Amino acid sequence: MSRRRHTPEWMQERVEEYLSGKASIKAIAREHEIGVATLKGWVRKYREQGISAFLEREGNAKYSKEFKMQCVTAVLRGEGSVDDIVAKYNISAREVLRRWIKRYNANMELKDYDPKREVYMAESRRKTTLEERKEIAEYCISHGRDYKNTAALYDVSYSQVYTWVKKYTVSGDAGLEDRRGHHKTDDEVDELERLRRENLRLKRQLEEQGMLVELLKKVREFEGR
Repeated sequence: MSRRRHTPEWMQERVEEYLSGKASIKAIAREHEIGVATLKGWVRKYREQGISAFLEREGNAKYSKEFKMQCVTAVLRGEGSVDDIVAKYNISAREVLRRWIKRYNANMELKDYDPKREVYMAESRRKTTLEERKEIAEYCISHGRDYKNTAALYDVSYSQVYTWVKKYTVSGDAGLEDRRGHHKTDDEVDELERLRRENLRLKRQLEEQGMLVELLKKVREFEGR
């Protein structure tokens, strides 16, 4: 489903359409090509903050580590679900808060987030699991393929995000598998690589034949003594 920008007034109309009982969440989402989860998020935010929840911020959201801790502890203390806290504090997406909680539970530091932070350099690279790569790719795709801010959010490099999104779009989960150390079969490589491999095999065969010829010579020499 394509990601489109909507005006605050348009978003308010869809929420009011649901709150007034005119149609169900699923019916409104289907009619207007909105994700059901997206519409539910709008409803929660609207109930907490009114139309101001839909006003576009100047630039991308900045989150201090203190703010992150406040939101994480609110969930862990049972003050509300992830979706409730996202709505209450107007966090950009539920995936953002889920990521903070994961880092906190893994005893990883919650850092200040500045969207202007540079993320193109290789120093941002880190090891990731298949589930993480899938989550990152899906988050980036659902947020307008914003590679830079996705990279900053998940502490990976811009090039990693770009590559994962491209592979996930083409091949799904299989494209995100870590295939380092995997020896591709002849059917998995291009024609140039197949020819190179064939040449190596022929070379080894000739070398083995040459060794066999030399061995036979030595055997005959030994028998002729």
